[in-house]
Amino acid sequence: MDRRAESLNLKRGMGMADARAMQPGIDVVDADTEADLRMLEALADWCDRYTPLVALDGVDGLFLDISGCSHLFGGEEALLSEMLRRFNEQGFDARAAIAGTAGTAWAVARSQGRAIVTDGDEADWLAPLPLAALRLDTEVCAALEAVGLRTVGAVMAVPRAPVTRRFGKALLLRLDQALGRIDEALSPRMPVPELSAERRLAEPVTDVEEVERVILPLAGSLKEALERLGAGALTLHLLLFRVDGGVIRLSLGLSRPTRDPERIGKLFHERLAALGESLDMGYGFDLIRLSALSLGPLVPKQTGLADDGDDNEANLALFIDRVGARFGRGVICKPIPVASHLPERAVALFPTAEAPDLTPQEIVRALQADRPLRLLRRPEPVEVMAEVPEGPPVRFRWRRAHYRITRSEGPERIEPEWWLTSDGKAKDYFCAEDSDGRRYWLYREGLYGNAGAAPRWFLHGVFA
Repeated sequence: MDRRAESLNLKRGMGMADARAMQPGIDVVDADTEADLRMLEALADWCDRYTPLVALDGVDGLFLDISGCSHLFGGEEALLSEMLRRFNEQGFDARAAIAGTAGTAWAVARSQGRAIVTDGDEADWLAPLPLAALRLDTEVCAALEAVGLRTVGAVMAVPRAPVTRRFGKALLLRLDQALGRIDEALSPRMPVPELSAERRLAEPVTDVEEVERVILPLAGSLKEALERLGAGALTLHLLLFRVDGGVIRLSLGLSRPTRDPERIGKLFHERLAALGESLDMGYGFDLIRLSALSLGPLVPKQTGLADDGDDNEANLALFIDRVGARFGRGVICKPIPVASHLPERAVALFPTAEAPDLTPQEIVRALQADRPLRLLRRPEPVEVMAEVPEGPPVRFRWRRAHYRITRSEGPERIEPEWWLTSDGKAKDYFCAEDSDGRRYWLYREGLYGNAGAAPRWFLHGVFA
């Protein structure tokens, strides 16, 4: 309901026929709940300028935990005034209240419109409000009103035990939460960063280069905090708040912890360059925030007097991160051994920044496996000639070319994992070397003598 609808005496939940009887010229449009939710989430993103602890409240409200944040805006009154003014400039009729509990803030905001409730005065503010202010179900409110309990103060005045037995525990739970007797946890919609640095700009910036110039001092501020913790950032978030209420989020996952402002600046340069013209700046950004979402240990490295400063690992990590920032984190992957004896399942590719570290035992075990350097994405069928049916191949034809085998090893029988599948066939693998010294990994699928089709041959990989 907006003010114009209220002036026409229309009510929320009114039937279509009743509304048309009162206002024959009313235009009815189907509600788009998904679009409403996207709008509410966009407003929640915008409210990150006040606090990172923002939670959705149903389909039309937001909870903001501003503990320790109000002084950044000149106090609670100044914060409330600025927030409502900005909402109004964006075309929203918003109502807000600040209180020591989420329940009281919710009730006062929806009944009074704008207020600041001091600690200890929650009961005085709640007492004259209707029962709906406690966020109770409609059935519970109707049952309470039927026995003459129509306000929150009336419920507070009656003994608790009879009320609990008759109306359930939810009533007193909501009341105690609103009064601060029981804590009510809010679930932020976004992870809370470990560290943040932000800059509020007197004049909005409308150029990518200006944004990059702001990132460097913000990264410098993070560096000081990270040095005190002996850590580096593993995941970075850049939030760009537009004047018109839009918010742009840019994330970076790093392959190794860092706190170097120059490196962070280069990575976000690549990230912004990848966006190109798709970066919608609107009327400019008036607030830029750089956050470290996750941290990793970063121990200072001891160097010798003759150290030339060339760190190959650091250069490789910078290259991986820059490519990931420009083209996506999944472009460069790292093979990780998996507990499976099937060749196609024995290795999984992980983005380098997300790949787990291998223990020395796992590295040795992976190197000891007699497997080809290159596995084909899918085994390719080949025509094979063998001296005896069960024997190794002596010739095979692959991709219209003929190969003569001079040496071979095998077979190594690999059968499907019975706990995963029951219809697979056994495979006999052979390592075959041709007359030119090239080595191939061939396998025969199926067994001779079984009912059904004859075994088939495939090429699965090529050795170095």
